[in-house]
Amino acid sequence: MGREDEEREVLDFDFEKFCSVSLSNLNVYACLVCGKYYQGRGQKSHAYTHSLEAGHHVYINLRTEKVYCLPDGYEINDPSLDGIRHVLNPRFNREQVEELDRNKQWSRALDGSDYLPGMVGLNNIKETDFVNVTIQSLMRVTPLRNFFLIPENYRHSKSPLVHRFGELTRKIWHARNFKGQVSPHEFLQAVMKASKKRFRIGVQSDPVEFMSWLLNTLHADLRSSKRSSSIIHQCFQGELEVVKEIHSRSFAEKRENGDEQNNSSAADGGTEQNNVVAETSRMPFLMLGLDLPPPPLFKDVMEKNIIPQQFLPYNDITSSPGSVSPENTKTLTIYILERTFQNMLTFVPNCRKLLLGFVPRSGPAPPASAPVATLALALNL
Repeated sequence: MGREDEEREVLDFDFEKFCSVSLSNLNVYACLVCGKYYQGRGQKSHAYTHSLEAGHHVYINLRTEKVYCLPDGYEINDPSLDGIRHVLNPRFNREQVEELDRNKQWSRALDGSDYLPGMVGLNNIKETDFVNVTIQSLMRVTPLRNFFLIPENYRHSKSPLVHRFGELTRKIWHARNFKGQVSPHEFLQAVMKASKKRFRIGVQSDPVEFMSWLLNTLHADLRSSKRSSSIIHQCFQGELEVVKEIHSRSFAEKRENGDEQNNSSAADGGTEQNNVVAETSRMPFLMLGLDLPPPPLFKDVMEKNIIPQQFLPYNDITSSPGSVSPENTKTLTIYILERTFQNMLTFVPNCRKLLLGFVPRSGPAPPASAPVATLALALNL
């Protein structure tokens, strides 16, 4: 067993569990000496052949986590192998999950590098930074993290995407990893299959679009016949009350065009009072888009510090507080957060200027293939 323990740095369980010879995902074993995957352990199997040709004799079943000696074929029961099992399939109990935020300690990988569980780097396989920034943001949401750290919480789901996301969560927060970084390869394969290659390796995509798809897909896959809600809605769903105040002149124009359903009440349950029609509706949401302020135009006398500026529509001065629809000045639209969300993810697109400073007009333009810089923040409210 000494040689196998010395070769742990070559073990990598972040990739799909396929035989390196037959490309089959059935009954796959990992060689604990070289780290390669082989199918079966019978006399005609690829693992059996590898044990004879290379002299590598210890293999672990990637599904059952049982360890065997080949070509002899007997099972090995050794407590020293538990560390490998924990890296293959990280485990957390509820007591450990509760202690994660109370006891933050650095861990050391086999190569001697230090890493902080939950803050490990994600390998950018090929233009998959839009996935990495989304995953890193979601890992900071405590209720979501706690839910996916315990597989029993989503055992009822048959979605590969749900289970690969849970597995990735456990690997990111595992304190006994062999490496200081994690590869989201298996999760990306599940994303490609679930999205029908809408999001795939090698093609850059919008992080906000991916976040919207991921949250809605996880919610749909986590729902069951007994529960219509999910941890996704519990963490991120809010409710917006939209009040449209329409002046009586504008409302009269609507009735002239055929909308004469109400005399004293407006459409959608609205009411007419003081020559103003108020239409009220409620809208649940997971994502809420807000306009970023325009780039500042003025600097201080030293031409170094940017003077902040705020756009103030004329309608805001003459009417009640709210958000004015610019396309129709006769209608005042007020947005009210009726039910706030428990957690907030903030995405700032095109933040390259924000992070690196403003690029002068004479400076070179970024290439068309350059990825869109995105700043993602996670807040537990």
